[in-house]
Amino acid sequence: MGKIFDRIDTLFHVKTPHKRFLRRTLPEGINYTYCMGGAAFTAWLLLVATGLMLSLYYVPAESEAYASILRIQREVRLGWLVRGVHKWSATLLIVFIMLHTLRVFISRAYRPPGEFNWMAGVMGLALAFASGFTGYLLPWDQKAYWATEVGTSMASTIPVVGKYILYLVRGGPDVDKTTLIRFYGMHVLWMPAMTALILWAHFHMIKRLGVGRKL
Repeated sequence: MGKIFDRIDTLFHVKTPHKRFLRRTLPEGINYTYCMGGAAFTAWLLLVATGLMLSLYYVPAESEAYASILRIQREVRLGWLVRGVHKWSATLLIVFIMLHTLRVFISRAYRPPGEFNWMAGVMGLALAFASGFTGYLLPWDQKAYWATEVGTSMASTIPVVGKYILYLVRGGPDVDKTTLIRFYGMHVLWMPAMTALILWAHFHMIKRLGVGRKL
């Protein structure tokens, strides 16, 4: 990889303008538990890459969604692999974010001046769960339908505004084709865009504050 990167650098001169980013001294006490955030970011990149490939064949329509999933699994070359990587990357994303959150909590890195970075991380975790929830409906099978029916109905239990939140999420009183296209839009557009913004803020604050143990 070093030789490949050196070859790229001779063509595009990447190292010099990005020297501060590529070559930074890490403080003492850094160990492999500090890699969980990077592992979560890698899982997210895999999700984006495989999601883009799946979107070429997936049809977010009530009569075509399930059939398009079967087509991806059975007919598209390596479609089963791409979907499997997408599924497991989503699971690993949650696992790595939880481990990263646990490490930050144990090392007390949430205390000032890192409190805003902690808030950004919590928002990223919430977005990861929301992205998984919206993606769960897309196969449009019985399991996905009833899981969404139960999950979204919880919103109606919120006093005063519960009914309005339920209509906002479902696009109506019931889980139907409107819910499917709404979840698809949130899953492939809104969630990735908001996650990218949160990641930018998170990485920017890490760069400013540095990486280290706050005890």
